[in-house]
Amino acid sequence: MGSTAGAAARGDAGAQSAAWRRFTAIFGAAALTLGLAATGFVAFMDPYGLRAAPGRPAVPLMDSNQRFLYPQIVRGGAYDAAVIGTSTARLLDPEALGRAFGGRFANLAMNAATPYEQVQMARLFLRHATPHVLLYALDATWCGADAETRRFTPRPFPAWLYGPGTPLDPLRQVNWQSLTTAGAVLLHRLGRAPERIRADGYAVFTPPETSYDAARAARHIHGGGSVAEDAAAPVGSNDAPDAPMPALAWLDDLLAATPDAVRLVAFMPVHAVVQGRPGTVRGAREAACKARVAEIGRHRGATVVDFRVPSPVTRDDSNYWDALHYRLPVADRIVAGLAAAKERGADDPAGFYRVLARP
Repeated sequence: MGSTAGAAARGDAGAQSAAWRRFTAIFGAAALTLGLAATGFVAFMDPYGLRAAPGRPAVPLMDSNQRFLYPQIVRGGAYDAAVIGTSTARLLDPEALGRAFGGRFANLAMNAATPYEQVQMARLFLRHATPHVLLYALDATWCGADAETRRFTPRPFPAWLYGPGTPLDPLRQVNWQSLTTAGAVLLHRLGRAPERIRADGYAVFTPPETSYDAARAARHIHGGGSVAEDAAAPVGSNDAPDAPMPALAWLDDLLAATPDAVRLVAFMPVHAVVQGRPGTVRGAREAACKARVAEIGRHRGATVVDFRVPSPVTRDDSNYWDALHYRLPVADRIVAGLAAAKERGADDPAGFYRVLARP
């Protein structure tokens, strides 16, 4: 009896072991099949334009992170002019810039982009295009002493998309984000979803103008927080006017790399409340930074325009959604101001901008 029971137990164990082996094999085969299918689907839809090149149809821009999207605009070769900057330059319409300066513009400004990230974008553009016009839209981060150590934000930055490309790139893009984006590309191809961003990189990321609420905007502008300058806040050694500004050496190198292009450098018009006030250490540092940028511009034959000044535009709350982001009509005025500054080389009589340097 005992030997019979033992044999039965061994038989059950053997059956269970065989069942587990079958399950493992089936599960492994299914996982491999799904993985290969996902990899093939992403490679076929090419959501980040790894195959982008002159003459090839452009892939619709469907991801929410511009750091992943804009390299394919550059590699596509359709543009010979570009805007490099942050969200304070995103509302500059490439079509309006093209009418003002000539050339085929792409807006490559990225939300909260650090100077280092902007430099990578600019260098990528310089490798793939013969520039006609380049506009560098500057914020206070270009004046920072920590530009070298604070190269990135919490947003992922795919450095591999900014390099020369390797055979491993199709595998690097296989993740949940790219699979989702590839699905969005498919929906667009089927006519079921619009492009997230226009093919030239332009998008109106602010709320519709019809929804503008002046009282709410004023609360955002004057409510303090991380963007409003607190005059009573402690000032560190990095805020001193003579503290290093490493990003400006990068700007100098970029301007030197485009000798045959129209080179424009512009400080963007943030609200006066977040500008460095005269008589403060931060105000002195901003002034020192602008003086250094003007020197670089004169040396490199660039037009340098300063919209980051107290003016009828930057003092008026109704021109802004918050302390950093102006409304669409202001974007049109910036384009017109840049064109006028380039043509006349003189400060705006109404005080909207100052010309710090000209070729």
